[in-house]
Amino acid sequence: MSEWHYLGAYWGPRKETALECARRAEFFFQLLAKCDPTFVQWYRGGRGFPRELPGFPVSSTPDEWEKLFLRGVNRTDATKRIIEDLGFSAHVWNAKKILTRVEMHCGEYSLYGAGNTCLIYPPEEGPERERMLRAPLMAEVLKSVALAWDPDFAMVGSHEMLELIKKRPREVRVGWLTYLSRRLGRLPPLPAPVRIEPVGELGWLLVLSEEAMTASDPEHVAFTARVRELLDRSGLIERPTPGAPGGC
Repeated sequence: MSEWHYLGAYWGPRKETALECARRAEFFFQLLAKCDPTFVQWYRGGRGFPRELPGFPVSSTPDEWEKLFLRGVNRTDATKRIIEDLGFSAHVWNAKKILTRVEMHCGEYSLYGAGNTCLIYPPEEGPERERMLRAPLMAEVLKSVALAWDPDFAMVGSHEMLELIKKRPREVRVGWLTYLSRRLGRLPPLPAPVRIEPVGELGWLLVLSEEAMTASDPEHVAFTARVRELLDRSGLIERPTPGAPGGC
């Protein structure tokens, strides 16, 4: 069964300027470059880029990221006024065909927006996809996301698995790999073979398996659901409603 695996990192309202987001992005892509050689050079879209390249090469500097984020602001339909509290968006990729795509939305502080995110989509097929979907590499990528963006939580998993185990429309998502910020609460004891690694002083990385877990394997589904239930009992899964006291 072919499943749509991805990395998703999520955090609540956080007012940041385009430059502050750009500095986070610069740090993030510096960390990514150390994870894998295919993460060294990234490209953006636009008219007139050389056809032999995947797009315009991105120079990972605060100035360049700031320009990209400022291109990705939300505007009103009528007057084209910038809607400041909805933040900034940018997306880049690393190849023409067998590509990894990164989408970032940051600086949003509206209580009713879509939320701040960093999403990473591996290649859709082929040996490059299989190479990427291994715990050692994806764990380092997940740590890079956590250190640079300081999300409330992040996970690596499949959309199909998520649909099977989630219980609420809004909740902390649990995957094959999961990052939880210390802001969420205290981590309970978890069953073997879950491996727990601290991520600096920010939070914890939970590794449920060394290989990608799939929704087509009943044992994978049952074990992921069990870990989710234990985290839920400890108050780590439920997310407050936006706008409520303590909401995110």
